[in-house]
Amino acid sequence: MTFSLRACFAALVMMSGMVTGPGVAAVSDTDRLEAFLEVTGFDVALESIRLSAESAPLMLGLEADAFGTRWTRLADEVFDTEIMHEEAISMLSQTLDEEMLEHAVSFYASDLGRRLVEVENASHLKDDDELKKEAGEAIVAGLVRLGSPRLAEIKRLNAAIGSEDASVHAIHEVQVRFLMAAAVAGVIELQMDEADLRENLERQEGELRRSLQMSALSGSAYTYQAFPDEDISAYADALEHPTMQTVYELMNAVQFEIMAGRYEALAKRMRNLQPDQEL
Repeated sequence: MTFSLRACFAALVMMSGMVTGPGVAAVSDTDRLEAFLEVTGFDVALESIRLSAESAPLMLGLEADAFGTRWTRLADEVFDTEIMHEEAISMLSQTLDEEMLEHAVSFYASDLGRRLVEVENASHLKDDDELKKEAGEAIVAGLVRLGSPRLAEIKRLNAAIGSEDASVHAIHEVQVRFLMAAAVAGVIELQMDEADLRENLERQEGELRRSLQMSALSGSAYTYQAFPDEDISAYADALEHPTMQTVYELMNAVQFEIMAGRYEALAKRMRNLQPDQEL
C-alpha cells in the first residue's frame, strides 16, 4: 500500500500552531489543572483532535470507507477523550507554572473570556468543516470589499495565537511521525527514509504556509463573527501579553504532542488491516 504525500499535506493544513519550550514544574494540583483545562476551553480542543482522525486514511492515500464499517470504532478507541485528557494533565503538571495558570484563568474567567471560550468550543466540535470554511471565506471577502479594519485585527489575533514557523514545524512533525510509524507497522510502503521525507515536506512549505494563513483567517472570521470589533481587539491585546504567549506556546505544544502520539498509536493498530476488510 503506497501513500500520497500531497494528500497527507492536504489532510493536515487545518491544524493550528504549536511550539515546544521549557517550562517550570510548579502546578501539580490535579483539580486546579482540570479547572484550567475547562476555563480555557483546552479540554474541548483536545476532544476535537478526534475529528482529525477522519483524515488519517487520506494521509495514506485511502478513504475511511475502504476499511469497512468499524473505522469509527477504531478512531474512537485510539483517540479516546479520557486518554488524551490524562496525557494533557500529566504534561501540564510538569510544565505549567503558577504565573501562567493564574494569568490565563484570570482572563478566560472574565465576561469576555467566557463568551470567547463558548464560541471557540462550539467551533471546535462543529464537524462540518466545509460549511465553516465557506462561511468564513464569505465573511473575509465581505470585509475586504468594505476595507474593514476588522480584518487586520483578526490577523493580529491569529498571529498572537501561534507563530507560523511553529505551525509548519508542528505539522511536519505530526506527518513524519505518523508516516514513519505506518511504514514500520507495514501499513504503507514508504519509498524514502526519514531525511528524504522531511526534504519532500519542506519543498511543499510555501503551499502549506498559504493554506494555514487562509484557513486561520476564514476560521477566525467565522468563529468570532458575532463579536464587535472592540472585543476582537481586546482579545488580540490579551493574547499578545508575554505571559499569555508562553501559555499558548505550551498548550499548542501539548496539543500537538498528544496528536502525534495518537497518530502513532493509530498506525500500530492499523498493522493488520487491509482495505475492504472489517477492522
